[in-house]
Amino acid sequence: MAASPADLTITPRDRRFGREEETPRHWHGGDPYATAFYNALSVTFPKGEAFFVESVRAFREGADPQLAKEIKAFTTQEAIHSREHAAFNNRVKDSGYDVAPLDAYVDERMAIAKSRPMVVQLAATMALEHFTAILAHELLANPKHLAGADKASADLWRWHAAEEIEHKGVAYDTWLHATKDWSRWKRWKVKTLVMLDVTKNFTAGRAQACMELLRQDGIEGAGAKWKMFKYAFLSPGMARRVFGMWLTYFLPRFHPWQHDDRKLIAAYEASVPDEADTFAKKVRYAA
Repeated sequence: MAASPADLTITPRDRRFGREEETPRHWHGGDPYATAFYNALSVTFPKGEAFFVESVRAFREGADPQLAKEIKAFTTQEAIHSREHAAFNNRVKDSGYDVAPLDAYVDERMAIAKSRPMVVQLAATMALEHFTAILAHELLANPKHLAGADKASADLWRWHAAEEIEHKGVAYDTWLHATKDWSRWKRWKVKTLVMLDVTKNFTAGRAQACMELLRQDGIEGAGAKWKMFKYAFLSPGMARRVFGMWLTYFLPRFHPWQHDDRKLIAAYEASVPDEADTFAKKVRYAA
């Protein structure tokens, strides 16, 4: 089975986005469908990433020094992601959207998830981290996804994507540590069943959230559903483009780092060379 690269450095980049400006209601190039797609994702992040941290930290005891260090850096990255998406979500509300119905759905799903055994919560985190990693890869690999977006918002999403790629193996490696006494068959069965459940609820919930945001724009009906589907699956087609990478999760010997896409992180860092704090923090967390 593949493993996380031995020379991997997980770098918390403490950045802030959009604090000094007003985010346009349709910040993604004036397109309500593109805006709804990303807003619906962002609403899940503050509470979702807090859940990820709790589920991974629950199994840090006994982890080898490398994994323990990666869990610590993962925790720091996710805490900063939660802070920045909470700020972004506040700007979404300031632009006139009522996200309370979306928050209520997230709370409902979180309550269900937290009622399950901790190892199942870790499996759910592992599945959702795969989702975020493949979305992040596509976001950075294909500039079309954020073309025309408000700069501060686009910067937020690119920064988040780079860090999601960087720590994509942490939950999985924690799972391998937590289930080291399980058979390969039991591991595969549990992770598969949890991923199928996560996929069903995540996609249904985000579709529902998109349609609610569009409804608040006065866009409803079959035409709205078709255009939202077209955006997600046809052009630029984020959901269609990540489908193949989603399927790899079900391979018996899957590991997130079988696909080493650190070149996308390097390209991101090269695009923001003025961030001296990025490299200072890299030295600190690599030490």
